[in-house]
Amino acid sequence: MAVALRDGFTYEGYSVHLERDGAAGLRTATEKSHDLLILDVMLPRLSGLDVCRQLRGAGNDTPIIMLTARGQEIDKVLGLKTGADDYVTKPFSFLELMARVEAVLRRASKAAEAVESAQFGDVEVNFKSFEAKKGGKAIELSPREFKMLKYFVEHRGEVVTRDQLLDHVWGYDGLPLTRTVDMHIAKLRQKIEDTPSDPRHVITVHRVGYKFTG
Repeated sequence: MAVALRDGFTYEGYSVHLERDGAAGLRTATEKSHDLLILDVMLPRLSGLDVCRQLRGAGNDTPIIMLTARGQEIDKVLGLKTGADDYVTKPFSFLELMARVEAVLRRASKAAEAVESAQFGDVEVNFKSFEAKKGGKAIELSPREFKMLKYFVEHRGEVVTRDQLLDHVWGYDGLPLTRTVDMHIAKLRQKIEDTPSDPRHVITVHRVGYKFTG
């Protein structure tokens, strides 16, 4: 079924990453950025429910659709309680799943677009007008710094890898230029942190990336 779904979504123009057990899926979902995850409840090594629960517990808000067997009402309830966005009962048609995927992606897209401003500590940022203030005084952020900060705000509380930032802010698609990210983070901290050497908002996660709190 996984192979058939991969082929179907690939044919429809999606880029698909397939993992064959829950532990591998959790690792991939944590390390790489995705627009949507499809989790079968009955996965080897780690169930889909556990994967969903751990991702949400870590602050990962990637949209998730759960696949459950017919009659597993308790799985549907648990899936939604653990943070899944939707569920589809097996057996299902590919067209039905496609419709659910498109609906969830539309909702997620609207939610992302809604992030027009943010406030944390004494910093105020308006992403629409490209204006920023700290302590009521204007600060100058570059377009890339605005884009990076918006990505952090959209993924507040999540661990964001350097590769994710390169993909979404620079568009390098994973080229090994992670030092570039560190340099820009250092400049951003100089502008938004009270004590850049001891940041409160853009926190370094050793060997992984960064986490935004605020």
